[in-house]
Amino acid sequence: MADSALAVRGRQARLERAEPVVRRLLLVPEQRPDSKAAADGEAAAHRMFNVSIALSGLRCLLSYVVLPVVTPALGAAARVGPAIGLPIAVVALVFDVVALRRFWVANHRWRWAISGIYAVVMVLVLALGVQDAVHLA
Repeated sequence: MADSALAVRGRQARLERAEPVVRRLLLVPEQRPDSKAAADGEAAAHRMFNVSIALSGLRCLLSYVVLPVVTPALGAAARVGPAIGLPIAVVALVFDVVALRRFWVANHRWRWAISGIYAVVMVLVLALGVQDAVHLA
């Protein structure tokens, strides 16, 4: 029992040390919002999370389902998919960063877990965007 309590305290200490770094990276002010602003901020963060994840999912759906089927059926060139996918990837990454920043501005209790989810999503979208850029070059 004591070992698990030490592990939890050690994890919290690491997160406390990392928090100012992430806040500076996302340009989040250090002040804590009041309770009304925090509630509004959490609602906005949830809405933005839904939009950004949906946009990232749309980008993947287009890249792996719609474009591989539709473009050959229409006789379109192979460059059509990457030409559409690259701008969508850029917009999806912007929305992901904006949504992640909202979680931090609202000082949301799940900001670290959401940061991990966004990190995975952004790496995947970035990899697809690089792949599209290579295909266009």
